[in-house]
Amino acid sequence: MTRKQKRLAIVAGLGAVLALAATLIFVAMRDQIVFFYSPSEIHEKAIAAGTSIRLGGLVKEGSWKRVGETSDFVVTDGQTEMATHYVGLLPDLFREGQGVVIEGSVTPNGTFAATNVLAKHDENYMPKELVDELKKRGEWQREGAGS
Repeated sequence: MTRKQKRLAIVAGLGAVLALAATLIFVAMRDQIVFFYSPSEIHEKAIAAGTSIRLGGLVKEGSWKRVGETSDFVVTDGQTEMATHYVGLLPDLFREGQGVVIEGSVTPNGTFAATNVLAKHDENYMPKELVDELKKRGEWQREGAGS
C-alpha cells in the first residue's frame, strides 16, 4: 500500500468514526431537540414523571391563582389542559390568555412542576409552533386585530 493510499484510508476511517459519533449524538438527543411540548404531546408521548422538559401553550383564562410567590395555573393548547405549579416571581408580561413556555417536569400525579417561566420579549410573543397549531385548528385570533 502506498503512502497516498494509507492517508486516504486514515481519512476515510476518521470520517466514518465522526459520522458514527454524530449519529449517536443525534439519536440520543432526538427528544430533547424539541423547543417545547404542548399539553397534548405530553399526554400522547406519556413522558415519564421527573423528566425535565419544556411545556408551551396558553394560560387558560380564569385559571391563575397566586398566593405570595406561589402560582397555580392551567396551560392549554386548545385540546388538552395541564395544571401547573410554580414557586417564584413570574415575568411582568405573564397573563391569562397569553402564550408561555415553561421549564420543569411532570409530577407523578400528572401536574406540571415548573422550575422556570421563560420571559416573553414583548406582549405579542407566542411560540411559532403554537401559532401554527392554533391556525391549523382555526382558533388563532391576534389580540387587537382589526379584521
